[in-house]
Amino acid sequence: MKAIVLKSTGKGNAVKIAYEDRPTPQIRDPHDIQIKILGVGICGTDLHILMDPPLHPASPGIIFGHEFCGQITATGSAVTRPEIGDKVIVDPHPACGYCNNCRSNRPEMCENLFLHGEGIEGQAATRGIFRDGGLASYAVIPAHSAYKIAKDTPFSRMALAEPLSCVGYGIEKLKIQAGETVCIMGAGPIGQLFTALAKANGATKVIVSEPHKYRREKALKTGATRVVDPTKENLKSVILEETNGLGVDHCIEAVGQLLMAAIDMVRTGGKVLMFGHDETANPNIKLGEIVKKEVEIHGCFLGKYYYEKAARIIESNILPLDEIATHTLPLSEYEKGLELLRNGQALKVVIFPEEG
Repeated sequence: MKAIVLKSTGKGNAVKIAYEDRPTPQIRDPHDIQIKILGVGICGTDLHILMDPPLHPASPGIIFGHEFCGQITATGSAVTRPEIGDKVIVDPHPACGYCNNCRSNRPEMCENLFLHGEGIEGQAATRGIFRDGGLASYAVIPAHSAYKIAKDTPFSRMALAEPLSCVGYGIEKLKIQAGETVCIMGAGPIGQLFTALAKANGATKVIVSEPHKYRREKALKTGATRVVDPTKENLKSVILEETNGLGVDHCIEAVGQLLMAAIDMVRTGGKVLMFGHDETANPNIKLGEIVKKEVEIHGCFLGKYYYEKAARIIESNILPLDEIATHTLPLSEYEKGLELLRNGQALKVVIFPEEG
């Protein structure tokens, strides 16, 4: 089968990925399933891995792509469900179940997600980043990583399950209520999903700050009640205008460098969710503002127990997911998808295999 393989991650290496032949994976563990890949989303993390120098670690030699979905073609002898023929979304971060965090009800913080090798650690390592992922025709995964979804669900929506699970878990931390106000900083795919879920949860005002016109226009279609170009407008002034001088109840930072600005946007007793992932960011924080305003600050990394819910959300069509999955391309045009994203011409690009 053809696959997109991560060749190198070091600084200065010319060849980062390759479109090459790989053996079709076969079931060896009785608890595993084989799936025919239907779609794979290109993630911002993928772009960070492919930067020079890379901004996220990964294992060279693996089949790339962690936002994948498929249809079951074979099952191990111990698997009773899901069944052959079922369409499934995939959790690429299967927690080991044995580390301190897993045993303390924090599977999204599994200590083995970023490890290599075999055994428990190897099984837990994220697929598509540290183990073989979905940018191919077939994949073999643990059955417990697959969640059944309605067979009439388009693969472009299914491929949004992983980021939707992460965003949904973050929304649950904030406990957004009907009548509340929300500011979202950044309107990439993650910011758009936050916009859609905040609106679906009852927020009456969803203010989205984004410098790129294309993304601002999309935000108005995914649930924003007002969009702001922070290069031309004063976001704080807009928020005070929209909230009668109070500030928003919740501010979601989906950029990675704007924590202090997010703190400044919320009302006294407001909540900030830090979701943007920039490991190079080192912002100055005015601690007195956090204390005086009694701001709640939440970090959010991966989805926790959310994939079953994500499947139901995707099936329901309650969110405008087709506005977010803007492009579908065949596997052989993967690099074209990367360029569309780098040039700001797409939100979420979903790749599908041409064969098998």
